[in-house]
Amino acid sequence: MSGEADALDEVTPDLVQRIEDALAESRTEEVKTLLSALSAAGQASVLEQVSEPQRDLLVGLLKRDLDPEALAELDDEVLEDVLDQLDSKEIAAAAHELETDDAATILEDLPEAERREVLAELPADERADIESALAYPEETAGRLMQRSLVKVPDGWTVGQVIDYCREATDLPDDVYDIFVVDPAGRLRGSVPLGRMLRNKRPVAILDIVDPDIPSVPVTAGQAEVAHLFRNQNLVSCPVVGDDKRLLGVIMVDDVVDVIDEEAEADLLKMGGVGIDDMHAGTIRTTRLRAVWLTVNLATAVIASLVIGQFEGAIEKIVVLAVLMPIVASMGGNAGTQTVTVAVRALAMGELTPANALRFIVKELAVGSLNGLIFALIMGAAVVAWYGDWRLGAVIGAAMICNLLAAALAGTLIPIGLQKFGVDPAVSSTVFLTTVTDVIGFLAFLGLATIFLL
Repeated sequence: MSGEADALDEVTPDLVQRIEDALAESRTEEVKTLLSALSAAGQASVLEQVSEPQRDLLVGLLKRDLDPEALAELDDEVLEDVLDQLDSKEIAAAAHELETDDAATILEDLPEAERREVLAELPADERADIESALAYPEETAGRLMQRSLVKVPDGWTVGQVIDYCREATDLPDDVYDIFVVDPAGRLRGSVPLGRMLRNKRPVAILDIVDPDIPSVPVTAGQAEVAHLFRNQNLVSCPVVGDDKRLLGVIMVDDVVDVIDEEAEADLLKMGGVGIDDMHAGTIRTTRLRAVWLTVNLATAVIASLVIGQFEGAIEKIVVLAVLMPIVASMGGNAGTQTVTVAVRALAMGELTPANALRFIVKELAVGSLNGLIFALIMGAAVVAWYGDWRLGAVIGAAMICNLLAAALAGTLIPIGLQKFGVDPAVSSTVFLTTVTDVIGFLAFLGLATIFLL
């Protein structure tokens, strides 16, 4: 049976089809059996892949049998739809099974009145923890942290810590570090579980504590937390308040989710898509994308105005209209390569004021070399095609100018946006496209007007 469950844990198109067929034929027990064999992530994947009416049927069938962890895995749009099918008691039952940070995640977007109803169904201590988590801004350490951790006084011995861990009923399932605090609750350090178990019971816990462990303030941004975990290879990290009191702990599984979210957000923004609209409705998706399409339309109009200044030249030499998109396209592609590297380096903290000039000079050199290479290739092709060496020289010179402009814009635009507090992933490509189109058309048509007319 375990082998079958492992096989089903991979959500294949065939499995989704079997569930859909069973739903259509009202074979409810078969549906429950197929879904119960899946992990939380597997159940979430099925809920995301079926249509909205089928999703509603699934949630109606499962109710409290739905793995609570699946809710924390769902896309925001799908989660909203699933929660609409559950009443306050059912949502509270799911939140009761989740860590504080995950419970806060599924409750944060509920209407205020419904959220109060759900919280009222929870035990007082859990309600207080979730309300405390929701009080912190989104995408901060306070929202990410778990309140469930092993925290012991600095006056205890190893034996006392072991006895406490055996007898306490509210400890987390997975423990990697024991956190040591002073009488005021301030963090003094941590002891890896393995180190503690290798010491004798009479040894004072302070004798084996590591006092120099990294910690993050409760107001730290999630990107900062992710950098810390990545740079120091952490499994867990304590979260402290302004007075250094230990408030909670962030685990690596939550940080992996943050890293995925940050990478996804940057990718979507660079594509002119504000959020992941895979599961959003048609009207909402249209509205979200129309914003950036409007911005792109404005930049396209700017480029067209530049072309309009050379209308006479294009009328006299029609071949210019055939060749000018090549120059703009090469500049746009070269600039996209540069801006992608720059945005990624800024996000990872690899591009800093200390090495920014070196990066800019390198990209200019790359742009120059690529410009020269493709100028020779395109110039030779134009001469062979149209038999006019002057036209070949013009397009070659324009190619060099635009690839140099693309390299410069691809570095300076994201660096400048970040300096002014704007996310470079959001606007870099829009500004870059404008620069490469305008410079490309201006260089090519301007040089053609000077040397060919």
